[in-house]
Amino acid sequence: MKRRVFVSSLAAWPMAAAAAAPQSEEGKIRGIAEGFLREHGIQGMSIAYGRAGKINFEAAYGFADADGAEAVTPQYRFRIASVSKPITATAVMRCIEKGLLKPDSKVFGPQGILGGDYGEDVAAITLDHLLTHSSGGWANDKDDPMFKNPQMNHVELIAWALANQKQTHKPGEHFAYSNFGYCVLGRVLEKVLKLPYDKLITQEVLSKCGITSMQIAGNTLAERRPQEVMYLTSKPGAAYGMNVSRMDSHGGWISTAGDLVRFASQLPVLLNQDSIRAMTTHGVSESYARGWNVNKVPNWWHGGSLPGTSTIMVHTANGFCWAGLINGRSEKLGLALDKLMWQMGGVVKT
Repeated sequence: MKRRVFVSSLAAWPMAAAAAAPQSEEGKIRGIAEGFLREHGIQGMSIAYGRAGKINFEAAYGFADADGAEAVTPQYRFRIASVSKPITATAVMRCIEKGLLKPDSKVFGPQGILGGDYGEDVAAITLDHLLTHSSGGWANDKDDPMFKNPQMNHVELIAWALANQKQTHKPGEHFAYSNFGYCVLGRVLEKVLKLPYDKLITQEVLSKCGITSMQIAGNTLAERRPQEVMYLTSKPGAAYGMNVSRMDSHGGWISTAGDLVRFASQLPVLLNQDSIRAMTTHGVSESYARGWNVNKVPNWWHGGSLPGTSTIMVHTANGFCWAGLINGRSEKLGLALDKLMWQMGGVVKT
């Protein structure tokens, strides 16, 4: 099953300074949001807008469950899918700042961070190739290794993928969005920081932004966390038949919309300006940098998509940030959600 990164967030517009949204703005946003939910047949949504770690507006609409018995509130968490990638990339950039890693550090092979002799081409893969989706293989397509062999753990899956799914390009030559590449980055971080991925992200990133409620998702409905929505799909069980916890570093987190805004709007708390510039400067693809989609405005953003989940997080050129999370997925819904968030952002004044 193919997973796509959304490409949009091309507009830029001015925003004036003001306090939290007054009632008239709240009512207008509610009308827009509820109309969107009806139009697309989605049960629930959570949104947040803010800058510099402060939330200017957050709200939730609709329901967390299929029966309409459990109303969504801003405290509800959603699987954020690939919006996890900027979080992982930020932790990598922090390690580079500290001198623990280098962009040209080899990942595999006798001299690699993870060691092992996997062949000449694989041994040429660097940290930056993984960050920029230019490792030469393991694309986000029907053969994506992250959606195969659910019984395997990270180490087993990486060994299997390297042995059974060979590269189609030399490292650094070709952009191919790769969930597997960011899975490997999670293991690099664990090796260097000597902590499990979720704990090192909490320590190195989330705690410094005042974020306390993010967790790695469970796989089944029985593993649904407190104040977590249900993931609603047309195919029964589609959202609960994957190894989502194994997706940790490329797509495994659950979060509120507000916490994603706290993260996106506090990059200067986490990284120096040189690191932020490097992380948001495009690589092989002109529209993707290191954990962020980018454009010339410059806006930075990332979308996420899994069965029953569509998400987006945006950092605009003037520092205003937002996140939108919904518990549904359909064709082109990611682009529609992006457009919706820009529309409602025009109502919120900051």
